[in-house]
Amino acid sequence: MSDGAGARRKRDPLPLRAEINVTSLVDVAFTLLVIFIITAPVLQGGVEVDLPQGQVGQVEVTEDLIIVTVQRDGSTYLGDTPVGDASEARGILSQMLAANPEQKMVYLKGDSAAMYGWMAAIVSAVVEHEGVGLSLIMEGEVER
Repeated sequence: MSDGAGARRKRDPLPLRAEINVTSLVDVAFTLLVIFIITAPVLQGGVEVDLPQGQVGQVEVTEDLIIVTVQRDGSTYLGDTPVGDASEARGILSQMLAANPEQKMVYLKGDSAAMYGWMAAIVSAVVEHEGVGLSLIMEGEVER
């Protein structure tokens, strides 16, 4: 009886190996990465338009920032809210500026292929209010 059974009992116990299985952790990390990659453009906010290029400066984003967006087809947005065409936006913008006399700047973000008349309607709405400036939003020029 001392041949094989006794030898097994005298052997050292197997060493403990404290390893963490990170496979599920990596799966969760990659899943979160994919979710952030997909949702990042949505979090940027605003309405997408093909902006004209020019020499531009930085726009300081504040909570009371008024951005008027005119798309290629003439649909107009105040912030992210659709307001119909430019003539409807002109009336709403005039009401907003009259209600808030402390507003000093309106930003116009127009598609590079939008008709000039739609942009002119927004410009004329801003010009009616003394002391309110207008700034055009453009993309920076690409260096060659």
